[in-house]
Amino acid sequence: MMRTKALAATLTLATIGLSGCGFHGLYSANLPGGPNLGSHPYTVTIEFADVLDLVPQSNVKVNDVGVGKVESISLDGWIAKVKVKVNHNVHLPANARAAVRQSSLLGEKFVDLEQPLAKPEGTLANGAKIPITSTGTAPEVEEVLGALSLLLNGGGLEQIRGITTELNKALKGNEGAVRDLITQLNGFVGGLDKQKDEITTALVNIDKLAATLNRQKQTIIATLDTFPQALTILKNERGKLTTLLQSLARLGTTATGVITATQTSLVSSLKSLAPVLESLTAAGSDLPEALKILLTFPFPLDKTTQFIKGDYANLSLFLDLNLSNNLCGLNPALCPLAKILSPNSAKTTQLNAASPNTSGDQSLPLPAIPGVGG
Repeated sequence: MMRTKALAATLTLATIGLSGCGFHGLYSANLPGGPNLGSHPYTVTIEFADVLDLVPQSNVKVNDVGVGKVESISLDGWIAKVKVKVNHNVHLPANARAAVRQSSLLGEKFVDLEQPLAKPEGTLANGAKIPITSTGTAPEVEEVLGALSLLLNGGGLEQIRGITTELNKALKGNEGAVRDLITQLNGFVGGLDKQKDEITTALVNIDKLAATLNRQKQTIIATLDTFPQALTILKNERGKLTTLLQSLARLGTTATGVITATQTSLVSSLKSLAPVLESLTAAGSDLPEALKILLTFPFPLDKTTQFIKGDYANLSLFLDLNLSNNLCGLNPALCPLAKILSPNSAKTTQLNAASPNTSGDQSLPLPAIPGVGG
């Protein structure tokens, strides 16, 4: 009786002690042989789409080495949130990945922390979160056996057998044609490989054309919107366009008749031009040189510079007033008339402009050009 009372008292004291320490079930008790969390572990929240049958107190491993444990598992909508504690001596990048895996085929589940696929960045600190985009789960045995059962029982193997049988039927007796087809296909692929730079350039140009068309999209839309009106105008003016084309046809017929009728004359005229063109060709550079004095006539080109002296225009004229010489020069039959009209020989008169009379001939000074000084 005394032993029973002592046991009851002991259980009562143990219950009070556990209540005072905040006992929340067996999940809150530390399991023997668990990972060493150290004195200051840090907490990380991991999001999973499916945690399978992961439970609290499960191990957290890095490279199959226990570094922490699962503290709690909760559900936030359709996302499972797993809170884990990790030893403070374990340093992981901030973009680390996590997955739920099994220790063996029928072993326990644990959380595996893995290196990121990209370049490591930062450090995983207390209160950090690994998003659902960086987590995953390993396939379970049930899933593997189910997929294998589907493959073996009327699944992929049966379909592969049917495909193989049909291929054998199709290739039987056509080995030469198939071999030739494969050879041609090999040559075709080789040609494409040799022209890959040209193909790439063509694709780049097509991309540029597409970009240009995209920039001109509003103009193209406006043009397409105008097309119906233009077609309507063409439809309304169809009679006039037909008349125009018929008139052009008649004009062509008439022009053909004219050319046919004048063919002989045109050929003759062209042949007649041949001597003229040959003469012009023979003249060579003489004709362009002769045209140079056109603007200076009647003064020679080499004497034009002597006409302008500073701000004076100098001109010397020699006038022969002897009628006998002039009339006789025109016609010898006029010589008697010249002797009657000018019994005394007239002198040759020299007119100098802008220069004094230094000879015994009669000189008529010409006025200077108005507006020119000196």
